[in-house]
Amino acid sequence: MITDTINGISLHLHTEKSLFSPKHIDKGTLAMLSNVDLQGGQKILDLGCGYGVIGIYAAHFAGAENVTMADVNSVAVAFAKKNAAYNGMQDISVFQSDGFSHVTERDFDLILSNPPYHADFGVPKRFIEEGFHHLKAGGRMVMVTKRYAWYKNKLQSVFGGVKVVEEGGYYIFISQKREVRRMRKERKSELSRKLRRKYR
Repeated sequence: MITDTINGISLHLHTEKSLFSPKHIDKGTLAMLSNVDLQGGQKILDLGCGYGVIGIYAAHFAGAENVTMADVNSVAVAFAKKNAAYNGMQDISVFQSDGFSHVTERDFDLILSNPPYHADFGVPKRFIEEGFHHLKAGGRMVMVTKRYAWYKNKLQSVFGGVKVVEEGGYYIFISQKREVRRMRKERKSELSRKLRRKYR
């Protein structure tokens, strides 16, 4: 079992050797959690949750009922469920999903992910492209990796902007879903008012 304290939050986590970072909480995860703003009532998705570090930590702030954890690996899902219960966060929703294949909600405030960056870019590509559509307007996607250029360019192209923080050899990427449609509608309305005044 891993026992650790992150920013004053004590976590007790069962794990096993087939899962990512089985002996200690990954440094990239710690870097991301030190750079994310968590608040009560936020609807949060821990995408690729592993044995549940991010989601369980986030539940201490947002409330367990507002947190969803998903992973493609059935063993990871089983340990995430066990760890959620062990840490008093039984109300976290935990299920198996290949990316967003079984994620039906589309109004998350935050999607947090430490993607498998040692593989090809197919998985994070789907995470980013589909993640955009599962965020509410103003919602944010936060990812941590050791790779820089591809993630920066991809998040920039999908979200229209990205903030990058470097910490301990890791890059934390923060992108926000802008309220584009509302802005366009407001501009159109403003233009219509101007035309009406012009041709009175």
